[in-house]
Amino acid sequence: MLACPVLVWAAPDWTRAIVVKVEPDKARVVLNHQRIKSIGMEAMTMPFKVADGPALVAFKPGDKVRFTVIEKDDHLVVDAIEADR
Repeated sequence: MLACPVLVWAAPDWTRAIVVKVEPDKARVVLNHQRIKSIGMEAMTMPFKVADGPALVAFKPGDKVRFTVIEKDDHLVVDAIEADR
């Protein structure tokens, strides 16, 4: 009998947040975020590098967003961010 590998695609771990500060020129955003379950990080306010910094111009302080993070070079990087409707 042959064994076939099964690929399981996990849904992204979206986290809700409120934008505190936007710095598109530095590809950075400060978020007041809920707990990030995938990495066991408690809720807090902190800056994040953003993979696509210019996309930040669509956001302003006070906006409700949701985002996903990845670890890159020992740093957390926002790889997706969108308005939380």
